[in-house]
Amino acid sequence: MKLDVIRLEDGEKAGSVELGGDIFGLEPRADILHRVVRWQRNKAQAGTHKVKTRSETSYSSRKVYRQKGTGGARHGDRNAPIFRKGGVYKGPTPRSHAHDLPKKFRALGLKHALSAKARAGELVVIEAAEAEGKTALLARQVRNLGWKRALVIDGAEVNGGFARAARNIEGLDVLPSAGANVYDILRRDTLVLTKAGVEALEARLR
Repeated sequence: MKLDVIRLEDGEKAGSVELGGDIFGLEPRADILHRVVRWQRNKAQAGTHKVKTRSETSYSSRKVYRQKGTGGARHGDRNAPIFRKGGVYKGPTPRSHAHDLPKKFRALGLKHALSAKARAGELVVIEAAEAEGKTALLARQVRNLGWKRALVIDGAEVNGGFARAARNIEGLDVLPSAGANVYDILRRDTLVLTKAGVEALEARLR
């Protein structure tokens, strides 16, 4: 499929680029995208949830009352889970929530995410992502292009001036091609690729 290339400065056409159908022309499948996003979010989850067991609560370890003759149930100390402020039985402990997903399937998910943006008309290709480091100037250019929630994916490295200028613009994220991922692509309304970014992604996914 062929897509126009525009200039960031004024939005004018600066040529065209041929996008590979095996990467940008697939029929997006929600089940594949769901599995990859779930893998990403589970891997990112901290897993630091923790409760105190009966050995970690601060009550005395003295027996509550004598074993026999009270007419009540027998108990040990106040740290038991059945008492108020006692330890928690089988509560959450720190652990990893990550699970495995084949590398080929992750690459397939990225192809489907790119194809979903292309099919929805939410894919834009720009000539280059370069700026002088001035946030106000870049913000005006982004506003003129109508990007409200956009992800810009550059080549192997992001231009330093562009990264500095974009840092404080709400709704604008910038990633190198190696950082392109399904979750970040889908959560933004507009996907912006530089020509270098298109070449890097096609080289990565073939």
